[in-house]
Amino acid sequence: MPTMADVARSAGVSVATVSHVLNGTRPVLPHTRQAVLDAVDELGYTPNTLARSLVTSRTRSIGLAVSAISNPYFTEILQGVEAGALEHGYSLLIADPHDDPDHECKVVQLLHERRVDGMIVAPSADPRELVSYLGRHRVPTVFLDRVIDGVIEGVVGGAVEDPADGPQRFDQVCAENTGPMARLVAHLAGLGHRRIGLVAGLPGLSTTAERITGYRQGLTTARLPYDDDLVVHGDSASAGAERATATLLSRAAPPTALVTANNAMTIGTLRALRDRGLSVPDDLALCCFDDFAWADLFSPRLTAIAQPSREIGAQAVRVLLERLAAPDRPARTVRLDCTFVHRTSCGCPDSGERGRPSQSPQPSQPSQFEKGNVS
Repeated sequence: MPTMADVARSAGVSVATVSHVLNGTRPVLPHTRQAVLDAVDELGYTPNTLARSLVTSRTRSIGLAVSAISNPYFTEILQGVEAGALEHGYSLLIADPHDDPDHECKVVQLLHERRVDGMIVAPSADPRELVSYLGRHRVPTVFLDRVIDGVIEGVVGGAVEDPADGPQRFDQVCAENTGPMARLVAHLAGLGHRRIGLVAGLPGLSTTAERITGYRQGLTTARLPYDDDLVVHGDSASAGAERATATLLSRAAPPTALVTANNAMTIGTLRALRDRGLSVPDDLALCCFDDFAWADLFSPRLTAIAQPSREIGAQAVRVLLERLAAPDRPARTVRLDCTFVHRTSCGCPDSGERGRPSQSPQPSQPSQFEKGNVS
């Protein structure tokens, strides 16, 4: 098996130069770099990752802990993380915390014991133990999709105070949630709906809280009152959303339109409507947060907010690598824009429009769906 010394002799350079080319640790003249790469190709040299990690204390690996890997949203995020890691020469170790705080700590500890250089984690609804572990062990971490700001005591702006060793900094990458959700509500209000229900996610998640805030903002923009009876929690799962939708439909004054707060809950809501013989949008209009590959194949086609899933994953890798390169830089939260995908489940005619960036909602005008006119 060829060694780095063999590559250096073939290319006519030093072993150090070969190392700089392969590891990107120092700029090398283009013709020298090409000579090294040609020698690597000719000899079939494969770097000894284990030996390199013993010398550098880096494994060039990233731990990814996200729940519901079967969820299309997280699957696309995973694809973005994988592509970003591969682009920069990193391998990926993946674990599923199952949105369970205890299991979350176990899988993160296992990833840490594998000596990953850093972690990308979608935290559970109760991330206190997770944050404590990462803080104690000073693990470079990017929180993905769900942020921890204001969720747990002691966490402000992505940093948790460790009196013994200063603040542990956590970067965060997620989509915008509040404005896009407000837009869905304002869009339905603009079609004349006055009783708009929300099937919200799992309590404790930042995405759930932010989307409820957006729902309320949309109502305020449309000059509609907030009604507790129109907000139910589907716990971010299909079965939970099916039960929550049944609860909404049983109200003395049920909603004429629904907004679901993630793709899994959209499926549960559609199942509940089907079981009751209700048609979308004829009997009840529907908009959903999260677009997915087959949303365009439903009849009617689903009006949705599309999150930039792959870019969220790729951006998380970039932010983590920046943290590894500069451990003391200030923590930051990166929020990416979503896209409003206008289809027909909201009750609009099929315009053929595939989507545009989400914008601030505009005040609505009443129409045929005035309160009392639609059962």
